[in-house]
Amino acid sequence: MHLPVLSPRRLAGAAAIACAAALTPATALAAAASPAAGAATARPVTAYVTSSAGVIPINTITNTALKAITVGSFPFAIAITPDGKTAYVANTDSNTVTPIRTATDTALKAIKVGSGPVAIAIIPDGKTAYVSNDGIGETLGHTVTPIRTATNTALKAINVGSAPTAIAITPDGKTAYVVNIVSGTVTPIRTATNTALKAIKVGSNPWAIAITPDGKTAYVVNNGSGTVTPIRTATNTALQAITVGSNPIGIAITPDGKTAYTVNSGNRLSPGTVTPIRTATNTALKAITAGIGSWAIAITPDGTTAYVTNRHSGTVTPIRTATNTTLKAITAGSLPSAIAITPDGKTAYVANLISGTVTPIRTATNTALKAIKVGSNPFAIAITP
Repeated sequence: MHLPVLSPRRLAGAAAIACAAALTPATALAAAASPAAGAATARPVTAYVTSSAGVIPINTITNTALKAITVGSFPFAIAITPDGKTAYVANTDSNTVTPIRTATDTALKAIKVGSGPVAIAIIPDGKTAYVSNDGIGETLGHTVTPIRTATNTALKAINVGSAPTAIAITPDGKTAYVVNIVSGTVTPIRTATNTALKAIKVGSNPWAIAITPDGKTAYVVNNGSGTVTPIRTATNTALQAITVGSNPIGIAITPDGKTAYTVNSGNRLSPGTVTPIRTATNTALKAITAGIGSWAIAITPDGTTAYVTNRHSGTVTPIRTATNTTLKAITAGSLPSAIAITPDGKTAYVANLISGTVTPIRTATNTALKAIKVGSNPFAIAITP
Protein backbone atom coordinates (compact mmCIF):
# COMPACT_ATOMS: atom_id res chain seq x y z
CA MET A 1 0.00 0.00 0.00
CA HIS A 2 1.29 3.48 -0.82
CA LEU A 3 1.84 5.68 2.20
CA PRO A 4 2.08 9.46 1.99
CA VAL A 5 5.59 10.83 2.31
CA LEU A 6 5.84 12.71 5.57
CA SER A 7 8.53 15.22 6.41
CA PRO A 8 9.75 15.34 10.01
CA ARG A 9 7.43 18.32 10.48
CA ARG A 10 4.44 16.36 9.14
CA LEU A 11 5.39 13.43 11.37
CA ALA A 12 5.33 15.82 14.29
CA GLY A 13 1.90 16.99 13.28
CA ALA A 14 0.68 13.43 12.91
CA ALA A 15 1.96 12.50 16.35
CA ALA A 16 0.35 15.53 17.94
CA ILE A 17 -2.93 14.81 16.18
CA ALA A 18 -2.83 11.19 17.23
CA CYS A 19 -2.59 12.19 20.88
CA ALA A 20 -5.01 15.09 20.67
CA ALA A 21 -7.97 12.74 20.74
CA ALA A 22 -7.50 12.20 24.47
CA LEU A 23 -10.21 13.85 26.57
CA THR A 24 -9.43 17.57 26.46
CA PRO A 25 -10.98 20.24 28.68
CA ALA A 26 -13.24 21.31 25.81
CA THR A 27 -14.36 17.73 25.29
CA ALA A 28 -14.96 17.37 28.99
CA LEU A 29 -17.24 20.40 28.95
CA ALA A 30 -19.18 18.97 26.03
CA ALA A 31 -19.37 15.55 27.64
CA ALA A 32 -20.94 17.12 30.70
CA ALA A 33 -23.76 18.30 28.46
CA SER A 34 -24.08 14.96 26.64
CA PRO A 35 -26.94 12.46 27.00
CA ALA A 36 -25.26 11.06 30.13
CA ALA A 37 -26.12 14.38 31.76
CA GLY A 38 -29.67 14.36 30.45
CA ALA A 39 -29.38 16.25 27.18
CA ALA A 40 -31.00 15.03 23.98
CA THR A 41 -29.06 13.95 20.93
CA ALA A 42 -30.04 13.50 17.29
CA ARG A 43 -27.78 10.53 16.61
CA PRO A 44 -25.42 8.09 18.32
CA VAL A 45 -21.91 9.11 19.29
CA THR A 46 -19.90 9.07 16.07
CA ALA A 47 -16.19 8.64 15.43
CA TYR A 48 -14.85 10.55 12.42
CA VAL A 49 -11.73 9.19 10.74
CA THR A 50 -9.66 11.01 8.13
CA SER A 51 -8.27 8.82 5.35
CA SER A 52 -7.40 8.90 1.67
CA ALA A 53 -11.07 8.16 1.00
CA GLY A 54 -12.16 11.36 2.76
CA VAL A 55 -13.72 11.40 6.20
CA ILE A 56 -15.37 8.19 7.34
CA PRO A 57 -18.06 8.38 10.07
CA ILE A 58 -18.28 5.32 12.33
CA ASN A 59 -21.45 4.53 14.26
CA THR A 60 -20.04 3.64 17.69
CA ILE A 61 -23.08 1.58 18.68
CA THR A 62 -22.85 -0.82 15.72
CA ASN A 63 -19.16 -0.21 14.86
CA THR A 64 -20.05 0.19 11.21
CA ALA A 65 -18.52 2.65 8.77
CA LEU A 66 -20.96 5.03 7.10
CA LYS A 67 -20.67 6.68 3.69
CA ALA A 68 -17.41 8.57 3.14
CA ILE A 69 -17.58 12.36 3.14
CA THR A 70 -15.60 14.05 0.38
CA VAL A 71 -13.30 16.80 1.64
CA GLY A 72 -10.04 18.29 0.36
CA SER A 73 -6.70 16.73 -0.54
CA PHE A 74 -4.83 14.87 2.21
CA PRO A 75 -7.23 15.36 5.14
CA PHE A 76 -4.72 15.34 7.96
CA ALA A 77 -6.39 16.59 11.13
CA ILE A 78 -9.88 16.85 12.56
CA ALA A 79 -11.53 18.55 15.53
CA ILE A 80 -15.16 18.70 16.64
CA THR A 81 -16.94 21.60 18.31
CA PRO A 82 -17.89 21.07 21.96
CA ASP A 83 -21.59 20.93 21.04
CA GLY A 84 -20.79 18.16 18.55
CA LYS A 85 -22.55 19.89 15.67
CA THR A 86 -19.58 20.56 13.39
CA ALA A 87 -16.34 18.75 12.57
CA TYR A 88 -13.50 20.73 11.02
CA VAL A 89 -11.03 18.91 8.76
CA ALA A 90 -7.62 20.30 7.83
CA ASN A 91 -6.79 19.41 4.21
CA THR A 92 -3.03 19.74 4.14
CA ASP A 93 -2.47 19.65 0.38
CA SER A 94 -5.52 21.79 -0.46
CA ASN A 95 -4.66 24.56 2.03
CA THR A 96 -8.25 24.45 3.22
CA VAL A 97 -10.45 23.43 6.12
CA THR A 98 -13.72 21.63 5.42
CA PRO A 99 -16.57 21.98 7.91
CA ILE A 100 -18.82 18.94 8.23
CA ARG A 101 -22.37 19.19 9.59
CA THR A 102 -22.45 16.11 11.81
CA ALA A 103 -26.25 15.80 11.96
CA THR A 104 -26.30 14.94 8.27
CA ASP A 105 -22.63 14.16 7.55
CA THR A 106 -22.54 16.77 4.81
CA ALA A 107 -19.47 18.77 3.89
CA LEU A 108 -19.92 22.52 3.72
CA LYS A 109 -17.93 24.95 1.59
CA ALA A 110 -14.18 24.66 2.17
CA ILE A 111 -12.48 27.54 3.99
CA LYS A 112 -9.19 28.84 2.62
CA VAL A 113 -6.44 28.98 5.25
CA GLY A 114 -2.65 29.12 5.09
CA SER A 115 -0.16 26.78 3.49
CA GLY A 116 -0.09 23.19 4.73
CA PRO A 117 -2.63 23.16 7.60
CA VAL A 118 -1.77 20.29 9.99
CA ALA A 119 -3.62 20.86 13.27
CA ILE A 120 -6.87 22.31 14.60
CA ALA A 121 -8.00 23.24 18.09
CA ILE A 122 -11.34 24.75 19.10
CA ILE A 123 -11.93 26.98 22.11
CA PRO A 124 -14.31 25.65 24.78
CA ASP A 125 -17.17 27.99 23.83
CA GLY A 126 -16.95 26.66 20.27
CA LYS A 127 -16.84 30.10 18.68
CA THR A 128 -13.35 29.94 17.15
CA ALA A 129 -11.21 27.21 15.62
CA TYR A 130 -7.46 27.76 15.33
CA VAL A 131 -5.56 26.15 12.44
CA SER A 132 -1.77 25.86 12.35
CA ASN A 133 -0.23 26.25 8.89
CA ASP A 134 2.98 24.24 8.72
CA GLY A 135 3.96 25.10 5.16
CA ILE A 136 4.72 22.97 2.11
CA GLY A 137 8.01 21.17 1.47
CA GLU A 138 11.00 23.37 2.19
CA THR A 139 8.81 26.45 2.52
CA LEU A 140 8.02 26.83 6.19
CA GLY A 141 4.72 28.15 7.42
CA HIS A 142 4.58 30.87 10.06
CA THR A 143 0.89 31.44 10.72
CA VAL A 144 -2.22 30.32 12.55
CA THR A 145 -5.61 30.97 10.96
CA PRO A 146 -8.60 31.64 13.24
CA ILE A 147 -11.97 30.52 11.90
CA ARG A 148 -15.23 32.06 13.16
CA THR A 149 -17.41 28.96 13.47
CA ALA A 150 -20.75 30.79 13.39
CA THR A 151 -20.10 31.84 9.79
CA ASN A 152 -17.24 29.51 8.82
CA THR A 153 -15.10 32.44 7.79
CA ALA A 154 -11.34 32.71 8.13
CA LEU A 155 -10.09 35.72 10.07
CA LYS A 156 -6.74 37.46 9.64
CA ALA A 157 -3.82 35.05 9.99
CA ILE A 158 -1.70 35.36 13.12
CA ASN A 159 2.09 35.31 12.75
CA VAL A 160 3.83 32.77 14.99
CA GLY A 161 7.12 30.85 14.76
CA SER A 162 8.49 28.59 12.03
CA ALA A 163 6.55 25.42 11.18
CA PRO A 164 3.69 25.63 13.68
CA THR A 165 2.22 22.22 14.42
CA ALA A 166 0.37 21.28 17.60
CA ILE A 167 -2.08 23.63 19.33
CA ALA A 168 -3.58 23.43 22.81
CA ILE A 169 -6.08 25.83 24.39
CA THR A 170 -6.52 26.61 28.08
CA PRO A 171 -9.76 25.41 29.68
CA ASP A 172 -10.93 29.01 30.13
CA GLY A 173 -10.43 29.57 26.41
CA LYS A 174 -8.33 32.69 26.91
CA THR A 175 -5.04 31.46 25.46
CA ALA A 176 -4.02 29.16 22.63
CA TYR A 177 -0.50 27.74 22.75
CA VAL A 178 1.12 26.96 19.40
CA VAL A 179 4.15 24.70 19.08
CA ASN A 180 6.70 25.89 16.49
CA ILE A 181 8.84 22.89 15.65
CA VAL A 182 11.64 24.61 13.71
CA SER A 183 11.86 27.69 15.95
CA GLY A 184 11.97 25.59 19.12
CA THR A 185 9.36 27.86 20.67
CA VAL A 186 5.77 28.05 21.80
CA THR A 187 3.68 31.07 20.84
CA PRO A 188 0.80 32.07 23.14
CA ILE A 189 -2.16 33.64 21.38
CA ARG A 190 -4.64 35.83 23.27
CA THR A 191 -7.93 34.54 21.85
CA ALA A 192 -9.98 37.62 22.76
CA THR A 193 -7.97 39.69 20.27
CA ASN A 194 -6.23 37.01 18.22
CA THR A 195 -2.86 38.54 19.00
CA ALA A 196 0.37 36.61 19.41
CA LEU A 197 2.32 37.21 22.61
CA LYS A 198 6.07 36.83 23.07
CA ALA A 199 7.32 33.38 22.05
CA ILE A 200 8.50 31.07 24.80
CA LYS A 201 11.76 29.20 24.25
CA VAL A 202 11.50 25.47 24.89
CA GLY A 203 13.65 22.51 23.76
CA SER A 204 14.74 21.21 20.37
CA ASN A 205 12.03 20.14 17.90
CA PRO A 206 8.96 20.55 20.10
CA TRP A 207 6.28 18.16 18.80
CA ALA A 208 3.32 18.06 21.14
CA ILE A 209 1.61 19.96 23.96
CA ALA A 210 -1.00 19.31 26.63
CA ILE A 211 -2.49 21.58 29.30
CA THR A 212 -3.55 20.55 32.80
CA PRO A 213 -7.30 20.63 33.51
CA ASP A 214 -6.82 23.58 35.90
CA GLY A 215 -5.10 25.49 33.09
CA LYS A 216 -2.07 26.39 35.19
CA THR A 217 0.60 24.46 33.31
CA ALA A 218 1.26 23.53 29.69
CA TYR A 219 3.63 20.63 29.02
CA VAL A 220 5.64 20.70 25.79
CA VAL A 221 7.28 17.57 24.38
CA ASN A 222 10.73 18.30 22.90
CA ASN A 223 11.51 15.46 20.51
CA GLY A 224 15.06 16.59 19.76
CA SER A 225 16.01 17.19 23.40
CA GLY A 226 14.42 14.14 25.01
CA THR A 227 12.70 16.47 27.45
CA VAL A 228 9.39 17.99 28.45
CA THR A 229 9.20 21.72 29.20
CA PRO A 230 6.54 22.89 31.65
CA ILE A 231 5.16 26.38 31.01
CA ARG A 232 3.51 28.38 33.78
CA THR A 233 0.54 29.84 31.94
CA ALA A 234 -0.08 32.71 34.37
CA THR A 235 3.24 34.28 33.37
CA ASN A 236 4.06 32.38 30.16
CA THR A 237 7.42 31.36 31.57
CA ALA A 238 9.21 28.09 30.88
CA LEU A 239 10.23 26.08 33.93
CA GLN A 240 13.13 23.64 34.14
CA ALA A 241 12.96 20.95 31.49
CA ILE A 242 12.16 17.40 32.62
CA THR A 243 14.25 14.58 31.15
CA VAL A 244 12.15 11.76 29.72
CA GLY A 245 12.98 8.96 27.24
CA SER A 246 14.33 8.70 23.71
CA ASN A 247 12.41 10.50 20.95
CA PRO A 248 9.43 11.71 22.97
CA ILE A 249 6.52 12.21 20.62
CA GLY A 250 3.21 12.57 22.48
CA ILE A 251 1.64 13.46 25.80
CA ALA A 252 -1.65 13.16 27.65
CA ILE A 253 -2.70 14.30 31.13
CA THR A 254 -5.03 12.47 33.51
CA PRO A 255 -8.40 14.13 34.14
CA ASP A 256 -7.41 14.89 37.75
CA GLY A 257 -4.33 16.70 36.46
CA LYS A 258 -1.94 14.81 38.72
CA THR A 259 0.06 12.95 36.08
CA ALA A 260 1.27 13.70 32.56
CA TYR A 261 2.22 10.67 30.48
CA THR A 262 4.87 11.20 27.80
CA VAL A 263 5.25 8.69 24.97
CA ASN A 264 8.87 8.01 23.99
CA SER A 265 9.00 6.28 20.62
CA GLY A 266 12.61 5.08 20.92
CA ASN A 267 13.67 3.26 17.74
CA ARG A 268 12.44 0.43 15.53
CA LEU A 269 14.56 -2.20 17.27
CA SER A 270 13.69 -1.73 20.91
CA PRO A 271 10.46 -1.08 22.83
CA GLY A 272 9.29 2.45 23.39
CA THR A 273 8.50 3.74 26.84
CA VAL A 274 6.07 6.00 28.63
CA THR A 275 7.35 8.43 31.25
CA PRO A 276 4.87 9.51 33.94
CA ILE A 277 5.44 13.04 35.26
CA ARG A 278 4.11 14.03 38.65
CA THR A 279 2.72 17.48 37.89
CA ALA A 280 2.76 18.74 41.48
CA THR A 281 6.56 18.61 41.51
CA ASN A 282 7.37 18.26 37.79
CA THR A 283 9.37 15.11 38.46
CA ALA A 284 9.66 12.16 36.11
CA LEU A 285 8.77 8.77 37.56
CA LYS A 286 10.13 5.41 36.43
CA ALA A 287 9.60 4.80 32.71
CA ILE A 288 7.03 2.19 31.69
CA THR A 289 7.96 -0.19 28.87
CA ALA A 290 5.45 -0.31 26.01
CA GLY A 291 5.76 -1.79 22.49
CA ILE A 292 8.08 -1.04 19.60
CA GLY A 293 7.48 2.31 17.96
CA SER A 294 5.23 3.75 20.66
CA TRP A 295 3.36 6.65 19.11
CA ALA A 296 0.12 8.00 20.59
CA ILE A 297 -1.67 7.95 23.92
CA ALA A 298 -5.22 8.48 25.15
CA ILE A 299 -6.58 8.26 28.68
CA THR A 300 -10.06 7.09 29.68
CA PRO A 301 -12.37 9.80 31.07
CA ASP A 302 -12.26 8.19 34.53
CA GLY A 303 -8.46 8.36 34.42
CA THR A 304 -7.92 4.70 35.29
CA THR A 305 -6.28 3.52 32.06
CA ALA A 306 -3.95 5.00 29.46
CA TYR A 307 -3.77 3.35 26.03
CA VAL A 308 -0.57 3.60 23.97
CA THR A 309 -0.36 2.69 20.28
CA ASN A 310 2.80 0.84 19.18
CA ARG A 311 3.27 1.30 15.46
CA HIS A 312 5.91 -1.34 14.79
CA SER A 313 4.50 -3.93 17.19
CA GLY A 314 0.99 -3.61 15.77
CA THR A 315 -0.34 -3.43 19.30
CA VAL A 316 -1.89 -1.20 21.92
CA THR A 317 -0.52 -1.22 25.48
CA PRO A 318 -2.95 -0.49 28.34
CA ILE A 319 -1.41 1.14 31.41
CA ARG A 320 -3.10 1.04 34.80
CA THR A 321 -2.53 4.59 36.02
CA ALA A 322 -2.99 3.83 39.72
CA THR A 323 0.15 1.68 39.69
CA ASN A 324 1.82 2.70 36.40
CA THR A 325 1.92 -0.93 35.33
CA THR A 326 1.16 -2.35 31.92
CA LEU A 327 -1.53 -4.87 31.14
CA LYS A 328 -1.39 -7.42 28.33
CA ALA A 329 -0.85 -5.82 24.92
CA ILE A 330 -3.84 -5.79 22.57
CA THR A 331 -3.35 -6.77 18.94
CA ALA A 332 -4.50 -4.07 16.52
CA GLY A 333 -3.84 -3.69 12.78
CA SER A 334 -0.71 -2.78 10.86
CA LEU A 335 0.95 0.47 11.96
CA PRO A 336 -1.57 1.57 14.62
CA SER A 337 -1.26 5.31 15.07
CA ALA A 338 -4.07 7.62 16.18
CA ILE A 339 -6.32 6.69 19.10
CA ALA A 340 -9.46 8.20 20.60
CA ILE A 341 -11.82 7.12 23.37
CA THR A 342 -15.58 7.57 23.54
CA PRO A 343 -16.95 10.02 26.14
CA ASP A 344 -18.39 7.14 28.20
CA GLY A 345 -14.96 5.50 28.21
CA LYS A 346 -16.29 2.14 27.00
CA THR A 347 -14.50 1.97 23.65
CA ALA A 348 -11.15 3.06 22.27
CA TYR A 349 -10.77 3.43 18.51
CA VAL A 350 -7.37 2.86 16.91
CA ALA A 351 -6.49 3.93 13.36
CA ASN A 352 -4.23 1.40 11.58
CA LEU A 353 -2.34 3.33 8.93
CA ILE A 354 -1.22 0.47 6.67
CA SER A 355 -4.23 -1.80 7.22
CA GLY A 356 -6.67 0.95 6.29
CA THR A 357 -8.81 -0.03 9.25
CA VAL A 358 -9.94 1.12 12.67
CA THR A 359 -9.81 -1.35 15.56
CA PRO A 360 -12.39 -0.84 18.34
CA ILE A 361 -11.20 -1.93 21.79
CA ARG A 362 -13.67 -2.77 24.54
CA THR A 363 -12.02 -1.10 27.53
CA ALA A 364 -13.83 -3.15 30.19
CA THR A 365 -12.03 -6.28 29.02
CA ASN A 366 -9.24 -4.81 26.84
CA THR A 367 -10.35 -6.94 23.91
CA ALA A 368 -10.12 -5.93 20.28
CA LEU A 369 -13.33 -6.14 18.28
CA LYS A 370 -13.65 -6.71 14.53
CA ALA A 371 -11.67 -4.16 12.51
CA ILE A 372 -13.64 -1.58 10.52
CA LYS A 373 -12.51 -0.77 6.96
CA VAL A 374 -12.14 2.98 6.41
CA GLY A 375 -9.94 3.34 3.33
CA SER A 376 -6.19 3.77 3.01
CA ASN A 377 -4.04 5.87 5.32
CA PRO A 378 -6.35 6.67 8.24
CA PHE A 379 -4.54 9.48 10.01
CA ALA A 380 -6.71 11.07 12.64
CA ILE A 381 -9.80 10.33 14.73
CA ALA A 382 -12.21 12.63 16.55
CA ILE A 383 -15.34 11.53 18.42
CA THR A 384 -18.49 13.55 19.03
CA PRO A 385 -19.37 14.38 22.64
